[in-house]
Amino acid sequence: MKNYIEETYKQVRLQEGKRVIEQFLIQCYLNPGIPTKEVARKVLLPVPLATAIKKELIKAGALRQGSGIECTEGGNEYVESVLGYGGLDMELLQMLLHEGEVWKKELADLLAVMDEIFSARPQVDVLIDQSKCTVETSLHRAILCLRDQALLGKKVLCVGDDDLVSVSLGLLLKRLYPTGGKQTARIDVIDIDERFLSYIERVAAVNDLPITCHRADLRQPLPKRLHGKYDCFFTDPPYTLQGMSLFMSRGISALKKQKGLSIFLSFAHKSPDFTLAMQQEFVLAGVTVREVISHFNEYEGAQMIGNHGQMIVLSTTEMTMPRMPHAFRDALYTGEEKQTLRTYRCKRCDESVRVGSKGKMTTIEELKKRGCPRCKNKTFELISRKRL
Repeated sequence: MKNYIEETYKQVRLQEGKRVIEQFLIQCYLNPGIPTKEVARKVLLPVPLATAIKKELIKAGALRQGSGIECTEGGNEYVESVLGYGGLDMELLQMLLHEGEVWKKELADLLAVMDEIFSARPQVDVLIDQSKCTVETSLHRAILCLRDQALLGKKVLCVGDDDLVSVSLGLLLKRLYPTGGKQTARIDVIDIDERFLSYIERVAAVNDLPITCHRADLRQPLPKRLHGKYDCFFTDPPYTLQGMSLFMSRGISALKKQKGLSIFLSFAHKSPDFTLAMQQEFVLAGVTVREVISHFNEYEGAQMIGNHGQMIVLSTTEMTMPRMPHAFRDALYTGEEKQTLRTYRCKRCDESVRVGSKGKMTTIEELKKRGCPRCKNKTFELISRKRL
């Protein structure tokens, strides 16, 4: 079968890369008879450039021009077989691609299934900056990936996955391909926490999801077998500058060497000075900011970040490269960077308990689990905090 995208790219050397040609072809597949101006708007291209792409795709045999643009029989077969759109529930897909929150109503039954799965996930380990996003947030990330045309037929990587984004992606794919179809997308997870890896593997096995897990300490470079394989990645890294840079670096090393690939970075809302430092890291890594969605992420019990965080969608460029290709030995997690000793008072008996790296217990979660040393009550109030 002809590689229409490659043939067109040879004729129209786009600075935007091959991915925009793929997006152009998919828009014509999803919207037969679409005007050239509308395709240009959807793929964010000037009309003359969109017209040049259209002409080359027509010449290659993938499109034909009528009252609008539509795929030929060969173009349809290419999108379905090669790009992975065969066997899709097209009505559901079109509904989910619309902006807004219609997906919450349309996938209400899936959210109910996910509630059960998410309620049984392992307890977070705050020492490595884990926090649980809500079920809706996890599925919303998967919807974002779908709308970005970075899911169907793609290889997706989750760099750390205590939010079970891999499970959300897998369940969404299963719903979109009700009869199995030609579903070719694959989802990989890398994480240091064996508890989450084991749990994701069990959920994937029970639900027949296309997920593969790899244990990896991100302080070390990724295994060579994972380099240059993926079309996008998700990460919700430690909320330190070096943590963000390290997780980004590992994810970038796993991406294919192409322009325009997506990076879905979840991060806390930060001060202007910290945000500037983040943006400088993006520049040094050779990635551009495509979109910033405030309050996109909602977390359970993450008061330190106000229970909400932003979604930053980044794009690769010709200059994209890992900022930290070697082993990392500096402070990484919030607790390492800002060690504190906190004192909590039991709400029942007023017993004081010190929590922190030099306290009786390391985290408030551990204290709540064990209960007050005197009366075993599990509710406390913070009365003091001291930086070590």
